[in-house]
Amino acid sequence: MEIHIGDRVADVTLVSKDGNKVQLTIDGTPYDVDIVMAENGSCSILHDGKSFNAELIRKEGGKSYTVNAHYQSYNIDIIDSQAKYLRMRKGADEKQQDKIVSPMPGKVVKIPVKAGDRLQAGDIVVVIEAMKMQSNYKVNSECVVKEILVNEGDSVNSNQVIMTLDVIKEED
Repeated sequence: MEIHIGDRVADVTLVSKDGNKVQLTIDGTPYDVDIVMAENGSCSILHDGKSFNAELIRKEGGKSYTVNAHYQSYNIDIIDSQAKYLRMRKGADEKQQDKIVSPMPGKVVKIPVKAGDRLQAGDIVVVIEAMKMQSNYKVNSECVVKEILVNEGDSVNSNQVIMTLDVIKEED
């Protein structure tokens, strides 16, 4: 999952959890920590013999927090696979990017376009199966398929670029 800490984006993976002992990786670096959570949102973390305390305050929406630690406050947003999927599904509200990126690991089921195809808003560009569910990914503005970087049947990773696009700018 991605964790946004202000302007920083960290890739965090939970490797294992046994009681309070947690193994995780942050941007590929492994960490073994002992975490104790109190009901009031206080958190005590023990790592490499050092103790850290933090206060977690959950914001509306459930996956955003204010974390107070060391006389500093941090705004934290957790972007897990579900959040990435939902962001991709409602992407029509956002400006079309020049690439299509897989929001989560999965398998490319279908690519109904080819390089050079001119697309209209709403056209499906790829179908990905993840968590036993197929999802159609569409463009939300007029564009041309520049390059397709995967094939049907390929496995894709989270944040992997699937294809590049030339977005056609609207003339004013």
